[in-house]
Amino acid sequence: MKVVIADHTHSKYAEIICETIDNAAKIRGTGIAKRKPEYIVTKLENGNAVIALDGHKFAGFCYIELWEHGEFVANSGLIVHPNYRGLGLAKKIKETIFNLSRSKFPNAKVFSITTGLAVINMNSNLGYKPVTFSELTEDQSFWKGCKTCINYDILQRTQQKMCLCTGMLYDPSTKSSRSKVKKKVFQRLKKIKETIYLKKNNK
Repeated sequence: MKVVIADHTHSKYAEIICETIDNAAKIRGTGIAKRKPEYIVTKLENGNAVIALDGHKFAGFCYIELWEHGEFVANSGLIVHPNYRGLGLAKKIKETIFNLSRSKFPNAKVFSITTGLAVINMNSNLGYKPVTFSELTEDQSFWKGCKTCINYDILQRTQQKMCLCTGMLYDPSTKSSRSKVKKKVFQRLKKIKETIYLKKNNK
């Protein structure tokens, strides 16, 4: 199993990457923005992505997005094919894309929004801190990417201040410490958010 920086030779995997992301979003029911193969191809060709391969078989993926002229960087679309889950591959992909982001854009703030405890803990181990959405990019092109999430109406209702996702930020200008989020605390906060925001949809 190899996790490598992508290039033009990996464009043939764009369709299966999108299919895997789409299927995961349907199963999870939240938290993954849909992307088109053409968009993924640009990330593969310009070296702003990493891909995991088992020989010639697709195993996982993640890509870099730039916002506000490079002031912010997002590591997006983290996905592992169902055949390769439970092997620690997501962590390896996350570390590789984070290191690539820091290497290519050393002064950029790296951020993430996610609903998953596993991703939150991976981010925390890399030095990310939980933050409010107001500390993330204000570029509306980023937030428009949330339109394909079933909870987009929550983001709209809160004037883009809050959603079921947790915002996380790595700021290279501040000293970061690594930590782990307790599962019970995360589940309690998640339940509170769901109670507040999802009940409005059921009325």
